[in-house]
Amino acid sequence: MTEVGLELHPEKTRIVCCQDANRRASYEHTEFTFLGFTFRTRSAVRKDGQMFRSFLPAISGEALLWISSEVRSWRLHHRTSLTEADLARFINPIIRGWMAYCGAFYQSALHPILERVNAYVMRWMRKKFKRLRGRKKAQTAWSQAVARRPRFFAHWAWTALAPRVW
Repeated sequence: MTEVGLELHPEKTRIVCCQDANRRASYEHTEFTFLGFTFRTRSAVRKDGQMFRSFLPAISGEALLWISSEVRSWRLHHRTSLTEADLARFINPIIRGWMAYCGAFYQSALHPILERVNAYVMRWMRKKFKRLRGRKKAQTAWSQAVARRPRFFAHWAWTALAPRVW
């Protein structure tokens, strides 16, 4: 590398070894974060359906925290003056971008954030429509909305479950 003018920084450069299906020994450094992804050993499924361990990327913890704070800052449940279409127009481009970039590898790591967005949409719905303040009515309305328009919100393509906590 010195021939082309590159040098390794001794304090910032380290060798990362991974434990996976082929390497069983334990190592000092087993994960690293790069461009919002944490590379570490994760479960995967082979084409024949068998589970195995492999060194795979997924959204990093720091990126999850940042996205979570961003969703919280929207304060969706206080935007009761917006219509459903306005709400979808506001959040869909942002969520599509997160799904495209952060969900490119290991989509299931992004599901907690998408379920959290569902919780905020449910809270918005319960505050906007007085008749949906009750839990059962709100869940029934949620199920009907998802069945009628399964891709209305971008994240419903991956998870459209009614939120457990709201």
